[in-house]
Amino acid sequence: MFSVFAIFALTFVVAAAAYQDSPQPEKGEQIMNASCRTCHDLRPIDTHALDEKGWTSEVESMIEQGAEVAKDDVPVLVEYLARMHGALPDGPGKEILLNTCTQCHDLMRVRRQGRSAEGWLEVLDAMLNEGALLSEQDLPVLLRYLARTFKPER
Repeated sequence: MFSVFAIFALTFVVAAAAYQDSPQPEKGEQIMNASCRTCHDLRPIDTHALDEKGWTSEVESMIEQGAEVAKDDVPVLVEYLARMHGALPDGPGKEILLNTCTQCHDLMRVRRQGRSAEGWLEVLDAMLNEGALLSEQDLPVLLRYLARTFKPER
């Protein structure tokens, strides 16, 4: 009996230590998870690509529709959303990205890619082979936008 208790206690201590060592989400992410993700997954959040003003308006609209966000949490949430799910640079290709790529992928996936033009061409070829609806006219425009906006970090 004692050995079962000792094993249980040791397991609990190890699990508690692992939990304390695991990175905790930042405050803005915690607010988003508690307030936004009760109704949405990340897709509608990540496909908006809004700046701080746009996120402020969006958060206020969601609060009017019943989202529960404490008044003091609004600036923290907006700052987090603008930083993590913020606006994309304007330019030819932006609307193609927002209207085509986000039909299947969230922007966070696109933002993390960091590819050269050749790398993005490989991705676009693969997506076309999987049925992406991208016209011959839009392909080079989107390719230039992706290569310019999401290039490899140095």
